[in-house]
Order: sequence, then C-alpha cells, then structure tokens
Amino acid sequence: MPEGFSLTLIAVLALAVIFDYINGFHDTANAIATSVSTRALKPQHAILMSAVANFTGALIGTEVAKTVGSGLIQTQFESQAVVAAALIGAIAWNLLTWRLGIPSSSSHALIGGLLGAVAIAAGFGAWKMDGVIGKVLVPLVGSPILGFLIGFGLMVLLLNVFRRANPRLMNDRFRRLQVISAAYMAFSHGSNDAQKTMGIMTLALVTAGIQTTFDPPIWVILLAASAISLGTAAGGWRIIRTMGTKVVKLDPVHGFAAETTAASIIFGASHLGMPVSTTHVISSAIMGVGSTGRLSAVRWGVARSIVIAWVLTIPAAGLTAAVAYLLLRPILV
Repeated sequence: MPEGFSLTLIAVLALAVIFDYINGFHDTANAIATSVSTRALKPQHAILMSAVANFTGALIGTEVAKTVGSGLIQTQFESQAVVAAALIGAIAWNLLTWRLGIPSSSSHALIGGLLGAVAIAAGFGAWKMDGVIGKVLVPLVGSPILGFLIGFGLMVLLLNVFRRANPRLMNDRFRRLQVISAAYMAFSHGSNDAQKTMGIMTLALVTAGIQTTFDPPIWVILLAASAISLGTAAGGWRIIRTMGTKVVKLDPVHGFAAETTAASIIFGASHLGMPVSTTHVISSAIMGVGSTGRLSAVRWGVARSIVIAWVLTIPAAGLTAAVAYLLLRPILV
C-alpha cells in the first residue's frame, strides 16, 4: 500500500472511480444521441469516438476540479466520511435516473451530494456561498437558457443561409458535419465532467493529508479520464433513446446546431471553472433547435419530466448523501 494511503482513503478513491464510470455511461447520450438518431454515426462508432474524445477532453485543464475540490465547502469541515457520502448520494441518484431513462445531471448529483453531506456534518455554514451561488446556481439557471436561445438562434441562421439548398443534399452535408460536432461535444463533456471526479479525488487526498494543495496529481487526472472514457464506451442506451428520439425529431442540421451550441457553452464553462451540467445544456439546445419549426414539434411532456429531474437532482442527491453520512460517520473519520 502506498505510504499514507489508508484502507479508508482507497475505498473513497474507489467510490470516486465508480462514480466517474457511471457518469460516463449515464452521460454518453449527451455527446452522441443526436448523431445516432440522425444516422450520422453508427452507434458503435459513435460510442468509440465519444470515449476517445472524452478522454482527450479530460486532459486539457483543472479549473473545474479546483472548484469542486476547494470552492464549495469550508476546508476545515472536510472528512473522508463527507467525501464518501457525497459520492454515494451521487451514485444512487445517477443509477435511479439511468434506470428510468431520465437525462439528469451527474454534475449536480455530485455537487448536491457534497453539499448535503457537509450540511449534515457541520451545518449550512460549512458551505462557501459565493462558490455555491457563482459556480453552481448561476450556471444551473443560466446555461440551459443559453442553450435554448443560442440553439434557436443558430438554427434560424442556418435555415436562412441554406433556405434554397436541396433538402437531401443539405441533410447529407450536415450528416458529415455532425461527426465533427459530436466529437466536439464529447471533447467538451470530458473537459468538464471528468474534472469533477478529479476534484473530489483531490479533496479526498487533501483530507487524508497526502497533499496540501487542490491541484490534481497526474495519476488522478489519468485515472479520472480513463474511468469516464470506459464508462462512455459502455454506452447508456436508455438515456440515448430519450435524448435522441423522444424530445423532438431531429434532422442532421438540427443535430449539428444542438451539438455545436452545447459544446461551445460547456467548453467556455470549463475554462471559467464552472461545473455545469452537460445534460442540461444539450437538452435545452435540442429543445431550442427543435422549436424553430414550430413549438409543438417539441414533446413538452417529455421535456417537463426532464426539467423536474433537473430541479430534484441537487436536493435528492444531497438528502441521500446526508443519510449516507449518518451511516458512515461511526466507521470513517
């Protein structure tokens, strides 16, 4: 066993890897659902491409990891029990929504778990409210609005630019372009989502006294990138069906617009250290591009269930993590 690595720490790191893997197959739909539904990519090729792009995207920065590790809760209240409980809350919510085929946010499940665990451990005063508001709540509300509006605007622009194009030729061209936009979406997903696991693993290392800074070590970066890409390779077909076919019927041009919009927003958020929900952004972008024909084109009943899951994710994962903390506290320190 490496020096300083207790069985407790190894167990917490293992939970983090499990969460990252589940995040990968839970959020596979974010990157490939539109390109699969429009037949721009065969499912097996889309998943392989997404896994590689996720891995690559995870290597480009650590701003989001630092936010998760040190920007949301007061460091004096960190403990192995808090980190483990946060991961259990996030894993439980992800598995439930995956089983139901509902595209919920793995990011907000993890953040909700972390906030819920530390709240039951030390009270709400343990939250860093500036980080919670500026890095979580503002992007939580703002990123889906941007996804819808920018997706709608980009789609209107494309339809006007190509209004005289032959529909079949246009579909063929945008089907090819979707390969690029899907890869961009997967790359941006890795740049944001994998870093959240890096942050929680680094938090566990700091809590255990292995390191004093919240800069993820290279082995943590590579482990998180590998876990999310392996999870992506496993696929998440229940959610892919919901995202790709149940919200709105997509043509290749719609898929291209939705993926390009969502990937650009997520990539920008990663640069700013904001752990946004890739699920929220791509879902709202799909709704935005789908609304350009007519509002009735969007199946608002399905969209409503997705929004309800968005609202419930942080409190539900937080409550589960709080219960997990109470059970773990006598065991872990």
